[in-house]
Amino acid sequence: MIGLYPVFLMKLLCFALFACAFNLLLGFTGLLSFGHAAFFGFAAYITGHTVKVMQWTPELGLLAGTAVAALLGLAFGFVAIRRQGIYFAMITLALSQMIFFVCLQAPFTYGEDGLQGVLRGKLFGVLSLVDDRVMYYLVLAIFVACFAGIVRIVTSPFGQVLKMIRENEPRAVSLGYNVDRYKLLAFVLSAALSGLAGSLKTLVMKFATLTDVHWQMSGEVILMSLLGGVGTLLGPVLGAGIVISLQDMLADKVGEWVTVIIGVIFVLCVLAFRKGIVGELLAWLERRRARS
Repeated sequence: MIGLYPVFLMKLLCFALFACAFNLLLGFTGLLSFGHAAFFGFAAYITGHTVKVMQWTPELGLLAGTAVAALLGLAFGFVAIRRQGIYFAMITLALSQMIFFVCLQAPFTYGEDGLQGVLRGKLFGVLSLVDDRVMYYLVLAIFVACFAGIVRIVTSPFGQVLKMIRENEPRAVSLGYNVDRYKLLAFVLSAALSGLAGSLKTLVMKFATLTDVHWQMSGEVILMSLLGGVGTLLGPVLGAGIVISLQDMLADKVGEWVTVIIGVIFVLCVLAFRKGIVGELLAWLERRRARS
């Protein structure tokens, strides 16, 4: 209706969900993970394998990918959650690289060739997802539901504790909160939502490759969150929209230089918009409200 291709919009929504999931961990809990590509990419492979090889229906494939990502997040969390700062980030990066090499060697991923030809099938055995428009409305519904869930989490008492941990973890400990348990739960939730995004991406694009689980994917989701505004609800969505739109529009025109262009935009954003685009806009509105 607005003149955009459904596949492009679906891809944008998948990465917007991925960025929102990452922002739940970084923006509202204060934990910087360099390994979120592991959840996104491994869930993509799981969904592709279950749907293509095991002939599962798409909804079961999505559930399988999300569940495996949640279990992977639980395992990562047990190892990394007791560390802070750069140590936490490096542990998640190391664990993510382990998953990358598993995907490189495992037979069901088909190595560097990737998992190709994943059929979308029929939702609940009834609704065919072959039509891009039908698939788009499914992706849109899942994104809206997950975004509403993230808003509910952030505004709940649980979310307020996460913000307190981000701002002053020693005070949260002194008030009697089991900080490690809260951080672990936030990590698992973020991993599960990231896995759901990767699973949806496999159904949309009909393939899963090593790019999905590579460390560069972790860097891209960090870029999306920082560009839009960490700690804001709409910031990651805007950041994902900017990055995916630039990649889509410039890839056939400038080739590999699209990475340089996005990097320059990121540097300018860091210099001019320290809080991200949405963060700076909210700060400006707050200052204007205070003056009036």
